[in-house]
Amino acid sequence: MMQHQVAVQARFNPETLERVLRVVRHRGFQICAMNMETGSDAQNINIELTVASLRPVELLFSQLSKLVDVAHVDIQQRTTSSQQIRA
Repeated sequence: MMQHQVAVQARFNPETLERVLRVVRHRGFQICAMNMETGSDAQNINIELTVASLRPVELLFSQLSKLVDVAHVDIQQRTTSSQQIRA
């Protein structure tokens, strides 16, 4: 399963984080880690997500970019997560 780090810059509205999380879930990605902080002007937020999926991250990028409050989406890093199988 591939892990991707996604950075989202958006306007601060109470529903913005909920919309981002809903898109991540609907596109079949699992959230492994998340960090959110307000920008210096308190009108914007920066959301950093580490997501995992077998699906291409471009699907998520495309849908997040379409959200009305999202200003910028950046795919920062791609890694392969190792899964151990125990018998």
